[in-house]
Amino acid sequence: MEDKLLTKRLKEIRLHRKLTLEKLAALTGLSKGYLSQIENSDQPPPIYTLSRISNALGIDISELFTHADTVPYQEIIVGRCDEHRLLSGAGTPYGYVYEDLASNKKGKNMEPFIVTVGSNRRIDVQKDFCHEGEEFIYVLEGTLEFFYDGKSYCVLEAGDHVYFDADKPHSGRSLGGKEAKLLLVIYSYKRL
Repeated sequence: MEDKLLTKRLKEIRLHRKLTLEKLAALTGLSKGYLSQIENSDQPPPIYTLSRISNALGIDISELFTHADTVPYQEIIVGRCDEHRLLSGAGTPYGYVYEDLASNKKGKNMEPFIVTVGSNRRIDVQKDFCHEGEEFIYVLEGTLEFFYDGKSYCVLEAGDHVYFDADKPHSGRSLGGKEAKLLLVIYSYKRL
């Protein structure tokens, strides 16, 4: 799905659920202005923000990529490399790219992604991310400095990983002049 279609889909779902921007802001903890900016943008927000919005809307993130009512429940899915949904944040201050790995699985608790963080660029820019649930990051390539609860927590090399409660502020930045490529799994406590 094109990035612009994803932001349009957010608005469609919000309107279908008869939610005002004010109500969605109250449910997400995000400002009404920021939510409006997302809906009118050609670029999607960060994964963490998508997760927060989809939880507030009572949907899986995957429903932003497809019309969930047309996707039957499947006990198991197999994803092929040519089916990954690629979203670019190149036009945003975050400047990362992520691939949604399991958008076809309905009713899931985990949201797996491949995230590429530009070289020497901290992905939080203005603030760290914070959301309900747990998160797992596995470094596939490059070096990532991981920030947790307001401080630099550790440096992760390819093959290293971190698993943490995501309700504390967290972010990361690539080091060494090379992009960091990560397997990121967000676990939501809310089962649909």
